[in-house]
Amino acid sequence: MPILNEDQHKIVSDAVGAAELTTSGEIVTVLADRSDGYTDVVLVYAAAMAFTAMSVFALLPAPFMAFWDMLIGGWMHEWTTGELASMTIALGLIAFIVTWLVFLWDPLRFALIPGPVKSSRVHDRAVRNFKVGAEARTHGRTGVLIYLSMQEHRAEIVADEPIAAIVPAEVWGEAMADMLAEIRKGCIAEGIAAGVADVGKVLSEHFPRSDDDENELPDRLIEL
Repeated sequence: MPILNEDQHKIVSDAVGAAELTTSGEIVTVLADRSDGYTDVVLVYAAAMAFTAMSVFALLPAPFMAFWDMLIGGWMHEWTTGELASMTIALGLIAFIVTWLVFLWDPLRFALIPGPVKSSRVHDRAVRNFKVGAEARTHGRTGVLIYLSMQEHRAEIVADEPIAAIVPAEVWGEAMADMLAEIRKGCIAEGIAAGVADVGKVLSEHFPRSDDDENELPDRLIEL
């Protein structure tokens, strides 16, 4: 299901068209629901919970053994080494499966993914999208990608090498701030449009539009 409707897409594409009127730079906007599935992180959580369950049983076996005896009729019996090993493995397996199933719920999954991990994955995905969709695809290598990942609540601005050589990464901070200010209010399209306008101003200072400039990359918002 699309994140934005047709009218909201038009807000972004109109902003890109307006921003590119004064610069030879090309702005590409990408909106993603998420940048990664984080299966590896969930696997670590599940393995940790399994190990914890088995460790607790090894340290405090009596409550587990008493509970199991109650389930099978309440009669105490002597636990064999094999039964103890089986119970340990079973508890670990149950903890692993339950943790995996719980993490299928997106709100909890993304809440428990460490912030630095989310930032790293969003950055990596933004760079990959830039390499595919914008890098070195313009005549003067003046492409800029504005990337927004909804589940992680993070955004990235990635520029072609000639732009990055002239414009420090900190300069994009104002565009990022203006964009996120609107997005925090729930105005996603307006936020992206604000970021586009700021990026356009920076590009027009360093890469003004020439008379023979052509629109080399699509103005439309790309949803992933």
